[in-house]
Amino acid sequence: MTHDEFNHFCGSLPATTYVMQWNHSHVWKVGGKVFAIGNLGKSNQATYTFKVSEQNFVFLTEHSGYQPAPYFASRGMKWIQQIDSTKDTFEALTYYLTQSHHIVSLGLTKIKQKQLGLDLG
Repeated sequence: MTHDEFNHFCGSLPATTYVMQWNHSHVWKVGGKVFAIGNLGKSNQATYTFKVSEQNFVFLTEHSGYQPAPYFASRGMKWIQQIDSTKDTFEALTYYLTQSHHIVSLGLTKIKQKQLGLDLG
């Protein structure tokens, strides 16, 4: 997935906002809370960071191409960084980005969810 594809996909999710921050990272938020980050890793390869469930955190840390996200995971948060963005992981990445958006949305107040038009039923 390229950064353009990443930005297009994240922008297609409900009630998202975009900002470039943290050393030129593509940061996507829902309700003011970060759910996805795209940046360049070692060797200028695209990397993508997202929040996951406890189960997916364990699952992904055991698979090549993923690692606990620097900074986030070291503070006990369940965030993963995809460090291998080859085409065969496009479908998986869109799944995890969607899940991250959902997890972060659930953490918003009910009032904020309603203001943003999020149907999390």
